[in-house]
Amino acid sequence: MNYSLFDDASNIQPWTEIICEGAVILRHFSVNHEATLLDGIQQILSKHPFRQMRTPNGHRMSVAMTCCGEVGWVSDSDGYRYSAYDPENGEHWPAMPDSFYSLAVQAAQEAGFPGFTPDSCLINQYQAGSRLSLHQDKDEKKFGAPIVSFSLGIPATFLFGGMQRSDAVQRYHLAHGDVVVWGGPARLRYHGVAAIKEVAHPLLGTQRINLTFRQAT
Repeated sequence: MNYSLFDDASNIQPWTEIICEGAVILRHFSVNHEATLLDGIQQILSKHPFRQMRTPNGHRMSVAMTCCGEVGWVSDSDGYRYSAYDPENGEHWPAMPDSFYSLAVQAAQEAGFPGFTPDSCLINQYQAGSRLSLHQDKDEKKFGAPIVSFSLGIPATFLFGGMQRSDAVQRYHLAHGDVVVWGGPARLRYHGVAAIKEVAHPLLGTQRINLTFRQAT
């Protein structure tokens, strides 16, 4: 891949935007690590490609996904859950690359959450029209660890609500290299992604890739 397309982006200085107590956006956090992240993603996709899972009621999700780590998040007629196996081929999900783990831990530390030990990474692929409805992350065994979410590719509008689905929603623009971290009092806030607009990114084309790290077990 030709990563020189991002020479200008590598000169941008990271900074932190506070959303609320327990939630921040680390702006431009991963721009200097994009080559490592994208290479790791390609290795995972070679054996565990993106797929659009179905919700328990049979609807196909607009977001395509795959996973790495000790367990991966899956959805089908049996419900939402974590599994050590890829339901498409019955094989173990690939191990989380050391570089992924280190960056996720570093981002959590930067956001005020030391001691993060992620064991699952959900890799989502968004294209024009893809969206993620407001939801809470409640499939993990415990809620003491934060959620760490990396954005790559075309921009997205991140929706961040309250503890009830009906609470007011804040909207945040996420660009290539941004990382959202939320935990503590914000851990169970509703969140989602608005419909992706049809634009192009110099390297990733018309897609947005999102890596979300969790301590699931």
